[in-house]
Amino acid sequence: MKKVQKKLFLGIIPVIFSVLLIISGCNKNDVTSSDSGTINDYLKGEAVQSTDGSNNDDNELLGNQISDFSDDGAVFNNTNSSLTGYDSLKFYGRRITGVTVSTTFTVDTDTLKSIAVKRTISGNFIIKGYIGGTLDSTSKPYTEEQNRTASFKRVANTGHHRRDWRLYQVSAVDGQTTSPQQGKSNIVMNKVEIYANDVLAATLNGPDFTSNLFTTRYFSGGGIINIGRNANVKVKVYLTSNQADTDIVAFHWSRNSFGFHRVPFTMISQTPNGSNYDRVYEKSFTIYNTHRFGIFNSFISANTRNSLWNNDVSMFSSTYMGTPYRISF
Repeated sequence: MKKVQKKLFLGIIPVIFSVLLIISGCNKNDVTSSDSGTINDYLKGEAVQSTDGSNNDDNELLGNQISDFSDDGAVFNNTNSSLTGYDSLKFYGRRITGVTVSTTFTVDTDTLKSIAVKRTISGNFIIKGYIGGTLDSTSKPYTEEQNRTASFKRVANTGHHRRDWRLYQVSAVDGQTTSPQQGKSNIVMNKVEIYANDVLAATLNGPDFTSNLFTTRYFSGGGIINIGRNANVKVKVYLTSNQADTDIVAFHWSRNSFGFHRVPFTMISQTPNGSNYDRVYEKSFTIYNTHRFGIFNSFISANTRNSLWNNDVSMFSSTYMGTPYRISF
């Protein structure tokens, strides 16, 4: 009997050893995949594209920032609108051709790290409209910059970057064209107010919108705007412009199965301010009842009238900001 038990034991040892090798190999690969490079290298990657593989939908903001503001060409403001007469405002859009990213640590401690992320974007602003009864298409090459900050907090000290650090805060986006014209040299957005069902949900202050910070759900953050399906949303934009012609302000939100969504604002007031004009724009709309749940980037752009109504390629000036919102009920 002892001999049988000994043989069984000796037979089991290789199996146990093989299992241990497999387990240790998996652990080693997991550590390598999540801990390659330094902590700062890892967090730079997270701030740019959020590839940590977690189920934290707040992180999707960072990776989707460009696609959420890309029209992928000229599109209508509303999916069911038709192009009649000379109406370039319903048929225009950005087509992004290149993006470069630079990162700078603004806070770098053992427990908190904040990273400023600058995206330099190149593309074409495409406008289609009728001139003298003939359909005209203009493509304006442009460069713009988007700035956003992301902060990470240490939550553990295991030596595994993915387990030790979590996205703590993310800022609103601040952006403008740098060529052919600098956006803020013509239009400066001072403040944005967002109302949900007639209740003020958020006030975002400019002119540098990266000063507006949102705390993620992991840290029990309540700053991100929560809006439900079918909710009525009103957005008010306060800006200062040096343009005698009224500016073109639009609200952009992420794609769904019907394509990219964008709606124009209406100017509700204008007050002279020296050689400039203080203007307030407003738009109300309803969140559609099939909007995906999750967290998304929305954007507000303010363009000079010549950006859209003049086919001179040297006339394109856009100032914009972006803010996260969550559809959760």
